[in-house]
Amino acid sequence: MSSNNGLYPGLNLGSVHDEAHQQAEATVFGFWVFLMSDLIIFGILFASYASYLNPIGMAGAPGPQALFNLKSVAIQTAFLLFGGVAYAGVSLSMKYDHGAKKLIGWLLICALLGGGFLFFEISDFIDQAAKGGKPQASGWLSSYWLLVGLHGFHVFSGIVWILAMVGQILTRGVDDVVKVRLSMLGVFWHFLDLIWVGIFSFVFLVPLA
Repeated sequence: MSSNNGLYPGLNLGSVHDEAHQQAEATVFGFWVFLMSDLIIFGILFASYASYLNPIGMAGAPGPQALFNLKSVAIQTAFLLFGGVAYAGVSLSMKYDHGAKKLIGWLLICALLGGGFLFFEISDFIDQAAKGGKPQASGWLSSYWLLVGLHGFHVFSGIVWILAMVGQILTRGVDDVVKVRLSMLGVFWHFLDLIWVGIFSFVFLVPLA
């Protein structure tokens, strides 16, 4: 394995962490490759959404103008992006050995921000369904619910992962295994930001432009 400081995309631990730094070279890169398969799935769903973004695809059901609440979407975006910034606190606390308490504190902040995102997203889904915007109403709505809902499920999975890592830190401390897993979680958490930027721009802004 290389001893260079820059081993994989993201914030590396640094050679001072020795074994964890070296393990991350293969493990975190492998996780990047896995996420690329996830990216392909989202790419297919984006393409499906685009194909239904027309009067035929909407089949007379409520459309973006009737269903989308951009204020709520903006709040969701803020929650998710600030969650990404908060994870930088996790990475820096781990890299510079700020201690388990700070590490757990940053992780819980990320979980709370992710929870805030889900609260507003689920509220929007409930409101849209009440207005007739159910997934079975049209091809466009089916693709919309699947794309946005899948991202939301990923955020929920990320929160579960965060809480699991808090449990691991409390039981085993910040050892090499925990450091590598936190590095993988960071890649996943920032990946969700990337996908959401695409959803915010293409799914919500383009139809209302």
